[in-house]
Amino acid sequence: MSSPRRIIGLDPGLQRTGWGVIVAEGNRLSHIANGVIQTMAKAPIPERLTEIDAGISAVISEFHPDEAAVEETFLNRNPGTTLKLGLARGVVLLTPARAGLPVSEYAAKEVKKSLVGYGSADKTQVAAMASRLLPGVEFANEDAADAIAVAICHAHASQTMNRWAKVANQ
Repeated sequence: MSSPRRIIGLDPGLQRTGWGVIVAEGNRLSHIANGVIQTMAKAPIPERLTEIDAGISAVISEFHPDEAAVEETFLNRNPGTTLKLGLARGVVLLTPARAGLPVSEYAAKEVKKSLVGYGSADKTQVAAMASRLLPGVEFANEDAADAIAVAICHAHASQTMNRWAKVANQ
């Protein structure tokens, strides 16, 4: 059996950034914690980005993940909203990288397909499957559930990549 890996999943958002920490050991997954970093909507953007950075840094300091997985953002119809989300996403990518963690990114469809088997699954289906894979877990909110889903997707994808690498090296 492979050694346990602690993975932090992150669901970027300027108002709410979801996070979740799991342990993956082979095919076994276990939940450590999840939550959300919430910023004040009326605060200046630099202050909100600083709050996201501080929140992620605190989670990393408390739970000591080995790897990070971040959900890629989708394009919004409103260019201003897309730009603000991109700023938050930059912080969400930077903070774990600055802490020395390898960071992987996954499209929302890839996360959904990994958990549910269907890339157009809705948030309820994804959260339900995450609950089945991690019995007894209670999500802080849907952003935290999304973050846990990203971590689970990464656990599955990285395990597959490791298997392929071993085959290629034989």
